[in-house]
Amino acid sequence: MHPNDVILQTITKCLSFIIVIFSFYVFLAGHHNPGGGFIGALTTACAFILISVAFDIETVRKMIPVDYKYIMATGLLIAGLSGVGSMIFGENFLWQTFDYFDLPLLGNTELATALLFDIGVYLVVIAVVLSIIFTIGEEH
Repeated sequence: MHPNDVILQTITKCLSFIIVIFSFYVFLAGHHNPGGGFIGALTTACAFILISVAFDIETVRKMIPVDYKYIMATGLLIAGLSGVGSMIFGENFLWQTFDYFDLPLLGNTELATALLFDIGVYLVVIAVVLSIIFTIGEEH
């Protein structure tokens, strides 16, 4: 560790937490405002990239010990099944439905089937971005 890395690492610890919280807000706000699974995942990937710059790639690999290919496959499966689920009820592929639920701490909250699709997109995008960035980063 270089003497000036302490400042970068300390700021990264605080800032990455704020970035991840903001990415979840963008993810959840995506149904009625700009955002969603794609932008939320890109924002989360930015936090992991910042951590890899401040510390190293191995730190991020320890944070996410699962192979990125499995995360991508899980995201594709969730997104695909969210579209097939509507067909079970006689609707078109990827047809959306929603309802309001009274959730603890959140109050009256809208839950939509598009949220499942966004979760799949979120997992796919974050896994693809991190695998690309870290593959490029290892070739130095």
